[in-house]
Amino acid sequence: MDPDYLPFHPNPSKPKFKAPAGAVDAHCHVFGPADMFPYAPERKYTPCDAPKEKLFALRDYLGFSRNVIVQASCHGRNNDALVDALKSSHGLARGVAVVGADVTDEALAAMDAAGVRAVRFNFVKRLVDATPKEIFLGISERIAKLGWHIVVYFEAPDLEDLTPFLKQLPTTVVVDHMGRPDVTKGVDHPDFQRFLSLLSENENIWTKVSCPERLTVAGPPYDDVIAFGRTLVEHFPDRVLWGTDWPHPNMKSHVPDEGILVDVIPRIAVTAAAQQKLLIDNPMRLYWPEEQIS
Repeated sequence: MDPDYLPFHPNPSKPKFKAPAGAVDAHCHVFGPADMFPYAPERKYTPCDAPKEKLFALRDYLGFSRNVIVQASCHGRNNDALVDALKSSHGLARGVAVVGADVTDEALAAMDAAGVRAVRFNFVKRLVDATPKEIFLGISERIAKLGWHIVVYFEAPDLEDLTPFLKQLPTTVVVDHMGRPDVTKGVDHPDFQRFLSLLSENENIWTKVSCPERLTVAGPPYDDVIAFGRTLVEHFPDRVLWGTDWPHPNMKSHVPDEGILVDVIPRIAVTAAAQQKLLIDNPMRLYWPEEQIS
């Protein structure tokens, strides 16, 4: 583990908000354990181990039912830890993998069988080396045939340059963490309005209203981030997801308390109907469509 890496909270508080039965934590990770699933040589940070057992215990403690586990950059393109967690979840987890152009059809089929339903394209320069967009477009055409979708991670200043590429993607596209806005600028700033316009003009683009702990300047309970999440939930109720981001990789400012993070939910999704869509209907439609009642 890096000397300045902050481990996840050892004793998170019990949230005051009770999630509705069947709620999904739609953005979380597993790391290692490193002796079983080594971290990638090209990684930009080395985390603490955060194995599947800890994730599933936290899920139950917080009152959630399912997880969507996202491959993080510290494991690179080796999705073994992710796939192992999915296979151990008894169908209660789905996955978002990271793959390269050299991934075989057999490997994609095996991940699909394990529960992978998407790939992630990471554009955050401090986390990954740049990948030509032509490679991402080639991958997107292949995974579209499996019925998968694409998760994209970028920071707000990069959105304008990325928009033409995002519009080329042939699947549903889910943007991580509200496009990482600068919350000091407010929701009316052109940067966030550009993100709202992107979603308004492209009905295949969704977003996660997650990670106030990363976006905040004020710190817990994240008052400075609430307006951003609430705006997205109100404008796009059928295209929003929520997740803890446990174990909060590469955090530098503070150790997030997952109970406090869960208590953000009723502040951004203020009605029971909005909470039902955010936590159940939307993630189930995207990750467990076979369980949806027609």
